[in-house]
Amino acid sequence: MTGFAFAIPGDLDLPTGGYAYDRRVMAECRALGCEVTPLALPDGFPSPTPETLTTSARLLQALPSGQPVLIDGLAFGVLPSAMLAGLGRPLAALVHHPLALETGLDADRQARLRASERAALSHAEAVIVTSPMTARILAADYAVDLAKLVVALPGVEPAARARGTVTPPRLLAVGSIIPRKAYDVLVAALAPLRERDWRCHIVGADDRDPEAAKGLRAQIAAAGLEGRIVLTGAISGTALEAEYDAADLFVCASLFEGYGMVLTEAVARGLPVVATRAGAIPETVPAGAARLVPPGDAGALSATIALLLEQPPLRRALADKAWGQAALLPRWSQTAGVIAATMGSLAA
Repeated sequence: MTGFAFAIPGDLDLPTGGYAYDRRVMAECRALGCEVTPLALPDGFPSPTPETLTTSARLLQALPSGQPVLIDGLAFGVLPSAMLAGLGRPLAALVHHPLALETGLDADRQARLRASERAALSHAEAVIVTSPMTARILAADYAVDLAKLVVALPGVEPAARARGTVTPPRLLAVGSIIPRKAYDVLVAALAPLRERDWRCHIVGADDRDPEAAKGLRAQIAAAGLEGRIVLTGAISGTALEAEYDAADLFVCASLFEGYGMVLTEAVARGLPVVATRAGAIPETVPAGAARLVPPGDAGALSATIALLLEQPPLRRALADKAWGQAALLPRWSQTAGVIAATMGSLAA
C-alpha cells in the first residue's frame, strides 16, 4: 500500500481532539500496511510568524519528490497560496473544522482566516473532513469542489459500560478550557442547581487559553461551587478512562463542534448526554441518547440537567439508548481505511 507524509504543526502529543485524531490515524494507517511519514511543522499555527512559514516551506519542499502529503488544517488553512502551488506534489488537507469558526475571533480576523483558508484549499487535490456538516460548509462557503471532499469520521473503540457514581450524581465534561467549549455557560447553568446534590468534573487542558482558565476558576468561586466543580487539567489513559467510568451524565456546552469526539466516547460507554445543537453535534450523537439545547443558553442547559438529575429513570433510558448504539459507532480502522485509500489515489 502506498505511503504518504503527514504534516502536523506543533506538539503531536497535545491532549486535544484534533491531535488525538491525527495520532490515531497514523497508527491505524500503519496497521493497514500504509507507511505514514510524520512531518513536524513548527508551532504557532494558525497565527504563524514569517519564520514559521519559511521553516514550514523548507520542510515540505525537502520531502521526497512526488510524495503525497496530508497537511493538518490548523496549518494548511494559513499556508500561502504561492508556497502551496510551488511544492509540486499531490496535496491533501485534513480539516477538523474551519479556522474562521473558532470562538472569540473579531470580524476582521474571521474574514482574513476565511479568505486564507479558501485560497489554500483551492490547491488541495483532496480535502478530508471529519463530518458531513464540515463538508457542506466547505462546499457552500469555501468553494471546495464536492468531488474533492472525503468524509473520514473519527472512530471510537469498544469500551466497558460506565458504572457511574450515583450518590451524588457525577457530571462529566471533556475538552480544553477555551472559549468555544463554553464552560462559562456550563457553570452559569449549574449555579442555580447548587442546592441539589451533584458533582461535576471538567477534564481538559487549562493552558491553551490561560485567561479563559483564570476566568473560569473565578466564576466557579463567585458561584460558590468550589469543591462541587473540579478542574482536573489534561489527563489521558487510565485516568481519563476512570473519569468516564465514574460519570452518570455527560455534558457539553460547546458553541461549535466539527464533530465532537468526546460525545461518541461518552456514547460508547453508555452515558446519557446533554449537549448543544452546535455544529455537527446533532449528527454526531445518536437520536434518543441525548437531550440537546441551543448553544449559549444557560437557562435551557440548567433546566435539562435539572430534569435528568430529578428523574433517574429518564437518565437511565437515555443511557440504555446510548449503550444500544455503541456497537454501531465508526471504528478507527474504518477512518484510517478512508484516509489511506484517498492518499493512495493521489499517489497513483
